[in-house]
Amino acid sequence: MSSQPLSPRIAQGFYPQRRLEPEPWLDRIITHGRGRWVGPWWNRPRRFQALVQQVNALHEAVRDFTQDRILAEARRLRRELRLHGFTADRVARIFALARHAAGLVLGMRHFDVQILGGLVLLHGMVAEMETGQGKTLTAVLPACAAALAGIPVHIITVNDYLARRDAEWMRPVYEALGLRVGAVTHELNLEQRQQAYRCDITYCTNKEIVFDYLRDRLTLGARGGAIQMLLERMSQSHPRLDSLRLRGLCFGLVDEADSVLIDEARTPLIISSPAPTLYEKQVYREALELARMLKPQLDFVLDRGQKRLELTESGKEALAAGAAARAGLWKNTRWREELIQQALSAIHLFHRDKDYLVRDQKIQIVDLYTGRVMGDRSWEQGLHQLIETKEQCPLTAPTEAIARISYQRFFRRYRFLAGMTGTAREVANELWAVYRLPVVPVPPNQPSARSAGPLRLFPGEESKWQAVTGRILQIHQRGRPVLVGTRSVAASEALSARLQQAGLPHRVLNARQDKQEAEIVAQAGRPGRITIATNMAGRGTDIALAPGVAERGGLHVIATEPHDARRIDRQLFGRCGRQGDPGSCELYGSLEDELFWPYRDRWWFAGIRRWMDPRTVWGRWLGTLVCHHAQRAAERKHYRLRRDLLKHDEILDRSMAFSGRPE
Repeated sequence: MSSQPLSPRIAQGFYPQRRLEPEPWLDRIITHGRGRWVGPWWNRPRRFQALVQQVNALHEAVRDFTQDRILAEARRLRRELRLHGFTADRVARIFALARHAAGLVLGMRHFDVQILGGLVLLHGMVAEMETGQGKTLTAVLPACAAALAGIPVHIITVNDYLARRDAEWMRPVYEALGLRVGAVTHELNLEQRQQAYRCDITYCTNKEIVFDYLRDRLTLGARGGAIQMLLERMSQSHPRLDSLRLRGLCFGLVDEADSVLIDEARTPLIISSPAPTLYEKQVYREALELARMLKPQLDFVLDRGQKRLELTESGKEALAAGAAARAGLWKNTRWREELIQQALSAIHLFHRDKDYLVRDQKIQIVDLYTGRVMGDRSWEQGLHQLIETKEQCPLTAPTEAIARISYQRFFRRYRFLAGMTGTAREVANELWAVYRLPVVPVPPNQPSARSAGPLRLFPGEESKWQAVTGRILQIHQRGRPVLVGTRSVAASEALSARLQQAGLPHRVLNARQDKQEAEIVAQAGRPGRITIATNMAGRGTDIALAPGVAERGGLHVIATEPHDARRIDRQLFGRCGRQGDPGSCELYGSLEDELFWPYRDRWWFAGIRRWMDPRTVWGRWLGTLVCHHAQRAAERKHYRLRRDLLKHDEILDRSMAFSGRPE
């Protein structure tokens, strides 16, 4: 399913998108081998150096262009591109023009490595650019080239804040070339979304565009061809065509590609509709009461890593005994066991201030990857109602799925796909195997001045938090700003309480303070500033250093818990030492962190806890070894989950195509 070369023809047709065809097994083996063995040698940035030099050679020709001259030249190139398509000369001309426009209206002229990154994106690849190398400005170059050719461009990022910020930040460059830019965020209505998607370039989040696509598929239904739509427009006052949001899937440029295409690809996205109420609130109360009577390991087996549990035979017998005096569904073995499993999940696997918040007597799900609230999302199969009952909130109506799609299946439907991120090398094989996206490393403009301290792994959480608090105090006394990363709202607030007791002024950035994000981030680089943040400050966040901070050593980043993937830790560390600025980072952890939960019952784990001492060379070496092993195991487990979901989606896609359903 490799992307076809970028051409104005990509945007032709009604609702253009790629038709996914089953790949022969031999082709799959060959292409996977190419990504694993040939890719690292073939996908070298040097193959684009000639074009970079050509762009530089055009600098003299455009350096004196005024804004009117830039606009006139862009219109001329627009006509040429739509008539004759892309050539090396036209691409170089567009890049030189966009670079000059950025310098003129923003005071930010593209570096050569950003030109190189733009060429990588224009060739349908993933540009791996170190954090702080200006990926936002780099994306402008291929976006301008594609938009001038009449190709609708979607620049997809991880949250509303970044989509809104990047669209407004880069708007003057696009408008200088006569292009319109829009941004799709959660609060927009149908008409506002249509206007944003009809712009030449649209900034949006991965979740918003996938749900808009699913809504379009529901609107189109099984009979959604171009002729049918045109006939409806001629004969009906409210044709379905007027309700569509997107103009198709032509050019998708994914920012933070590893997060969107890999990390978030484990969970399918589902559109639901109200369903009949199966149970009364009393039933959910009884389910929670019975679930609390069951004993872990004896009555049920818990897998926290995969958020899964299973009743044992002892648990089924205990449940039958507890339900014997109850009427209704409790007499049905299958129904009561399914309901109790969901109740056990609500108690043991989903926790307040980590997986969800309670606001105004409503359960709001927290996205674990971005740290942000997903206000309109809910869990299925009674789980949401059980959590509402657990937290003593009013019950909402249950829902049932009417459309679903995974990120793998959605992004493979783009006619042309590219991506950029600072952390792709670890998942390069998977990006190629699933999306046919080769990874090209782009060298930094300036060597990194970031220094990394050794991992400090403690036996227990209390000793870890004491060490973290002491380290924050030490850095704060030097007048350096500190960014402390936590994995949950609860952890950020627990650390905040410790700092308050120590008399350390600080700010907290988590899902409760999402409206103050821009203000908190803007102040995080000031001397002596302490900022505690969840993953909200992990990707796309640029913390500018105040005057005098660089001389004191720059921003210091502390991660308080290792993540399941090493890439996510590196993203947090990338908030410091950007564009050659000084900075430092270090990782703290404890053997009670979530990453190590699968090993708590292993015979060797207790021995490691006794020997673990981060103050000694032996303890640091052992901690690094254990953490590396746990992260590699978690990465393999998540890869298998994504692979199984993709196989399930392919089977589902074939069955839905057979039945005539759109999704």
